[in-house]
Amino acid sequence: MSAVEQYARAHIVTDAAQDPPAVPVALRYDPEADPRRVHIMLPGHHEWVFARDLLEQGLRAPAAAGDVRIWPCGRVQAVMEFHSPKGVDVVQFESKTLIRFLRRTYTATPVSS
Repeated sequence: MSAVEQYARAHIVTDAAQDPPAVPVALRYDPEADPRRVHIMLPGHHEWVFARDLLEQGLRAPAAAGDVRIWPCGRVQAVMEFHSPKGVDVVQFESKTLIRFLRRTYTATPVSS
């Protein structure tokens, strides 16, 4: 197995009175290109790349590095906060989706030549 790609549904957190609908998100890991980083692709072609370890830590306790913050939200959800010059995106995931993705990244190995 080489690259891991998983599609998920997430909620963009806003201050609107009504909960926004779930949006499609792509989670990607490529051990050949960068074995220490994961990619999160949000709608509108927004891609965030950060350490896989940060994702793992953020599922257990609040964790941050650079423009990315991750923390557990109750027992079944996790929140990711992405900071950029254009503002902040706050995205809520089901923790089990992120845990499943992380497990798949640890079993991925580069393809031998």
